[in-house]
Amino acid sequence: MGAYAAVAIGGVIGCWARYALSARFPFVGTDFPSATLAINVAGSFLIGLLFVLFAEKFAMAPALRAGVLSGALGGFTTFSTFSMETLILLQRGAVAKAVLYVAASVLLGLAAAYAGVLLARQ
Repeated sequence: MGAYAAVAIGGVIGCWARYALSARFPFVGTDFPSATLAINVAGSFLIGLLFVLFAEKFAMAPALRAGVLSGALGGFTTFSTFSMETLILLQRGAVAKAVLYVAASVLLGLAAAYAGVLLARQ
């Protein structure tokens, strides 16, 4: 299987997983987009962990690595949704929540990616 096919298949799987979690914990009718935050933090952890595992610990075909990292995790994480939800919070006048959401997403995402790297290198 080529890299493009692997990314496409991985993307479908990641999108399905994101949709399932977002449908289970929707932002509509709530005051904070916690599902998207959790998805992005989990995706950040997984990309840190898997990037190191695939690069340093396990031999893996480049196409499969692209399918998992770019496809599945790219489809799973939700930067465009994060951006829209931040805009919705701002339009609602919830500036403090928007700032909290952006800060938490970036800081927790970076911390999760780092934790994944550390775990993979143990």
